[in-house]
Amino acid sequence: MEPRASTSAQRLAQEAAEAAELRSYQADPDVIALRVEKVRAQVDRLCWAGIILGLAFTMANVQSFAAGDAAAWSLPWLAAWLLDPTVSLVLLAILRAEQVTARYQVRTGRWVRRAKWFTLAATYVMNTWESYAAASLSGVVLHSVPPLLVFVAAEAVTDLRDKLTEAVNVAFAEAFSVTRGSDRPGRRTPRKPARRKLFRDYLVEAREAWTPDVVITPAWVRRATGCSRGLSPRVAEALAHEIAQGGERS
Repeated sequence: MEPRASTSAQRLAQEAAEAAELRSYQADPDVIALRVEKVRAQVDRLCWAGIILGLAFTMANVQSFAAGDAAAWSLPWLAAWLLDPTVSLVLLAILRAEQVTARYQVRTGRWVRRAKWFTLAATYVMNTWESYAAASLSGVVLHSVPPLLVFVAAEAVTDLRDKLTEAVNVAFAEAFSVTRGSDRPGRRTPRKPARRKLFRDYLVEAREAWTPDVVITPAWVRRATGCSRGLSPRVAEALAHEIAQGGERS
C-alpha cells in the first residue's frame, strides 16, 4: 500500500506543477494581448458586416429619393445611384481611419466626428423622407432601422476598439511580472502584480523631470515618463497649464 500512496502523491504533485505552469502562461500579458486581438478581429468583422449590409439596404431607398419621377434607365435615374455610394464611401473612410486611431487610443478632431454624423444624418433623411411625406408610420420605422443601426454601430465600434486597447494596457500593467526560472526550462515564476500607472502618476513624474529650459512637448513627456503616445499630449497640456498658472500667480 505504501508504494501506491507514494505514486499517487507523485502524480498529484506533477499535476499541480503542470497546473501552476499553465496558469503562469495564461496570466502572461502577451497571451492576454493575443486573446484580445482575436476578439478585436471578430468584433471588427461583425461590425463591418452589419454596417455594410445596412448601407447596402439604404442604397435603393436613396436612389428612389434622388431619382424622383425620372424614367427608369434615364440619365437622372442612373445618376441617382451615385448619391448613396458617395455618402457611404466617405463614412466608410472615416470609420476605417478611426479603426486605426482607436487601436492606439489617439483621439480624432471635431471635424471628423461632424463629418461622420453628417453622413449618417444625410443617409437617414434620404431614407425616410418619402415615408414621412406619405405619413406612413410603418415606412418610417422600416427605413429608420438600417441607418440608425449603422449610426449606433459606427459609434459603438470606435468605443469598443478603444476599450479593447485599454484592456490590453490593463493586462500589461496588472498581470504578474514573470521571469524565467532556473529550476526548469521555460518555467515561469509569478511576482507581485504591478500597480497600473494613472494619469496623475505620469503628470507627477513629468513635473519632477521638468526644468525651466525644457520645452514641454508630447515627445519630451514620453521620454521623461515613458507614457504612451496617446496619453502624452494630455500630460504635456496639463503640465504646461500648471506651469502657466504658477507663473501667473508669481
